[in-house]
Amino acid sequence: MAELSGTGRGRDPFVTIELDAQLLVRAWNLRAEQAFAAGPEAAIGRPIAALVPVVGGDGSWRAMLVEDDAAYAWPLADDPARRSFEWVHTCLYDADGRVRGAICYGRDVTERVEAIRRLELDHRILTTIVDTVHISLWAIDAGGLFTMMTGGPTSAQASSVVGRSIFEMYGDNPGTVNLRRALAGEAQHNFASTGGQEWESWMVPIPTQRPTDPAVVGISLDITEARRREHELRDKLDLIERQQQAIRAMSTPIIEVWDRVLCLPILGLVDGPRAAEIMDSLLQAVTRVRARFAILDMTGVEVIDTSTASHLLGLVQAIQLLGAQGVITGIHPNIAQTMVNLGMDLSRIIVRANLREALKLCITQPASGRR
Repeated sequence: MAELSGTGRGRDPFVTIELDAQLLVRAWNLRAEQAFAAGPEAAIGRPIAALVPVVGGDGSWRAMLVEDDAAYAWPLADDPARRSFEWVHTCLYDADGRVRGAICYGRDVTERVEAIRRLELDHRILTTIVDTVHISLWAIDAGGLFTMMTGGPTSAQASSVVGRSIFEMYGDNPGTVNLRRALAGEAQHNFASTGGQEWESWMVPIPTQRPTDPAVVGISLDITEARRREHELRDKLDLIERQQQAIRAMSTPIIEVWDRVLCLPILGLVDGPRAAEIMDSLLQAVTRVRARFAILDMTGVEVIDTSTASHLLGLVQAIQLLGAQGVITGIHPNIAQTMVNLGMDLSRIIVRANLREALKLCITQPASGRR
């Protein structure tokens, strides 16, 4: 038989090939001709493995002579289109009951095989994520019963939750409000605490066809460790802020060295923000003790910029507005040069060489006295 036919030429839904016991082609229908680009005259008498090379070669095709009615899905070897065919067959027997060949029926299942491959790849990716990240994947039906649960070591075991009601398990958890909204068709995102763990969850409604189908798919990420680190970091930041406040207070100590006479030793670099902080602290202290004099001792400052120099002169003027006298001591030559270059009016500023001279002035002279 040179060609197999069905209800009509070209209408046979399957590739149909007859093989003998040596796997030589004995019949070849039109579907085979179309699928493998070989007519009956080129196919009859040739080895099937040469016409339809599959992964496994002769060994794969030889299975057609062994198991009757078994089904196989094989990719074609070296096929640019990467096609796969599914085969079923019926063995042919001689009068003594020995297999003399087989009729093989095949169909192109490339799309199905590719879809399965993609599903398997997606499954491997999902499994890797679930096994690596502390994440829980779950689903509930329209009645709130768990239909699926999988996840990392911090997730509940599927055997302990599948078939149980999520509302009975977590009825007092505020997150159940979001669950009911998700069941009503509104996607939800929330944070919840259960069993000493912190979870961030996304709840996504999906269409259902039966009451037992999953109605909501949930993704819950265990953020317990992240929250713990967040709290630790916040505590450290609070500690650093308190330390900075203490350092600022220590770097600008305001001392009442005599009755209603304040002294502020300034050390280190004085930039704009620190100058503003010094002004705020000193003016509050002048008001609080009703100071007569406020001494700014700049012995420990070697460099200030022009903006800061303006701030300090403004501070002296602000002290005078509060009814006290500002006295500057220990001005470094570099600072004096900066002030001169700015063309600042220093005629109304009390300046002394050192703190001792300033104290002598404050003790012996009232605030309203002349310099």
